[in-house]
This record gives sequence, structure tokens and C-alpha cells, in this order.
Amino acid sequence: MSKLIKLAVLAASTGIAVFFLATPGFAAGGGAELLKVDIDPGQINSLQRGARNFMNYCSGCHSAQYVRFNTIGKYLELSDEQLIDNLMFNAEKTFEPIVAAMSAADAERWYGKAPPDLSLMARSKGADYIYSFLKGFYLQADSPTGVDNLYLPGTSMPHVLWDLQGYQRANFSEHTEAGVTTVHFEGFEQVTEGNISLALADDYDEFVRDTVNFLAYIAEPIRAERRKIGTWVIMYLLVFLIIAYMLKKQVWKDVH
Repeated sequence: MSKLIKLAVLAASTGIAVFFLATPGFAAGGGAELLKVDIDPGQINSLQRGARNFMNYCSGCHSAQYVRFNTIGKYLELSDEQLIDNLMFNAEKTFEPIVAAMSAADAERWYGKAPPDLSLMARSKGADYIYSFLKGFYLQADSPTGVDNLYLPGTSMPHVLWDLQGYQRANFSEHTEAGVTTVHFEGFEQVTEGNISLALADDYDEFVRDTVNFLAYIAEPIRAERRKIGTWVIMYLLVFLIIAYMLKKQVWKDVH
């Protein structure tokens, strides 16, 4: 994990900021549809990788204050020692929530707005949006960070994952009809290749998918237990319905 810890420090020093306010179905100005991601919060291995990705690349600037480390450890089958050694970079006790390494005041001074807490981002914006956003950075010469995002134009978040994805160029075309000019997104063109091996993943898509899967999990950690309880409740109601129907037949059998 030493290399990943170094990457975490790099992410913290670089900063991740302003991860919200996009049109849910289409990118503003580009007309690009959101990409679809197939996630499964029941895949423990994927969630473990996603937790590693989040802590190394996101927690430098983003908090997840509505979830605690010991909650994550219990569901992800991680011991306290594994949590402390691999995930808890800026916390001392396992019952503490995930707090960003960068202070909100510093982030607001550097980026104009403090990065949002990501605890409920997957429920607020949806997994497809987060997946699309993390794959939507492209080179933009007049941007302060050198990049822009197809799904959140004008974002002040730098492309923190550039070393994994590499840099890409976005191609747009203009169409004028009835005096109105519209801009359409035509696709990405890879400019430089990334070094995905740094993230211990087979490809960038897998890395992003695992990260989104983890964000979807922390947005509702009780999801699996809730579904299990819901199944038993439905079974109970079905049995009760049968008993109630049989009782009704018995009580009303002599009534014509």
C-alpha cells in the first residue's frame, strides 16, 4: 500500500473539488448522454477496491461524514488492523467518520467552493452520472486547471486521475439552423496514455466502476440488510393473508 499512500498524498495536494450540479440526463451544451455503469453493492471485492480508490484519490478533499470506518469494515469484511493500515490516513479511531484531509476553508479559498461531501452523492446524482463524470475530463487550454468536463462544464475540479486515464481531447461540431448555433459532442480522442497499473486495476473503466460501486454502497450501507428484512416481512404478510382468508371463510361459512 506504500505506493497507494503516496498517491493519496498526491491527491490531497492536488485537490478534488466541485462535484455536483449537472443536468441528470444530458450534459449542458454538449448533448452527450450519460454512460451506463453496471454496479453491484453486493460484490465485496469490488467494494474493497472501491474503498481503496476513494481513500487514495478522493478523501484528500472530499469527506463522507455519514459513514464510519467500522461500518465499512464490517460489511467489507475488513479487520480493524486492515482498516487502520490501508484506509485510515487521517483518522485515529475506527468509529470515526471519513473526514477530508483538506480543510473546507482551504478548499474554498483555492477553488471558490468547498468540495461536497460524497456520502449521498450516488443517491443524489445517480451512479451513471458519477461514472460519466469521472470519464468525462478533456483538455481545455483556457481552463485554470487545464481541463474541463463534458458532464459538468466549467468545473473547478482538476483531473486528479490523469495519471490513470491519461489525457483526452473532446471533439465538438457546430450546427446552425434558423440562425441558432448548437454544439454537439462527437467523441473523445486519446492524447496521452495513462498508467492504470498504479491503481492495481486492469483498466480505467474497472477502476471507475469499483469507485462508483463504493460510493453507491456508502450512500445506503444498510441496503443489503434492509432487503433481507423486507423479504421476511413480505413472507410474513403472505402467511398472515392466507390465515386471515381461511379465518374469514370459517366465520362466514354459515352466512348466505
